[in-house]
Amino acid sequence: MRERRDKVNYYLDLAETVAQRGTCLRRNYGAVIVKNDEVISTGYVGAPRGRKNCSDIGVCIREEMNIPRGERYELCRSVHAEANAIISASRDKMIGASIYLAGTDAKTGEYIPNSNSCSMCKRMIINAGIENVYVRDDKNNYRKIEVREWIENDESLAGQKGY
Repeated sequence: MRERRDKVNYYLDLAETVAQRGTCLRRNYGAVIVKNDEVISTGYVGAPRGRKNCSDIGVCIREEMNIPRGERYELCRSVHAEANAIISASRDKMIGASIYLAGTDAKTGEYIPNSNSCSMCKRMIINAGIENVYVRDDKNNYRKIEVREWIENDESLAGQKGY
């Protein structure tokens, strides 16, 4: 009898599958919001509906400008996976929920080391009422972040950039 996949990795596997729809030329993330073992919504990285994706135009402005990850997202054409998942869910369903994130490098397909939500997505996750964030580090390992840590340890007060 085969060993059953643990629940966290099951949801992270779903997030990884969702990420395959991503259109970013740098990194593709998938997000799955879950509450009471029910998938509330999903999201992946892509341009706003109706606009051309970076994969369509073949250029990433942030990459051309050598902007490091975690900085200057206002220049990005895409809506992040977390934001797209939050946009697609009603707040009452997100209060107390968890969000599962899986990200890979668009060129190599490798997992993003030390991955985390950007400062804008952190703010949205906080306001959505989500309690926990699970971030995939590799196929079987992940980190659990309690959102209250982002509230109590506000990196924006110190002017910290990136992640």
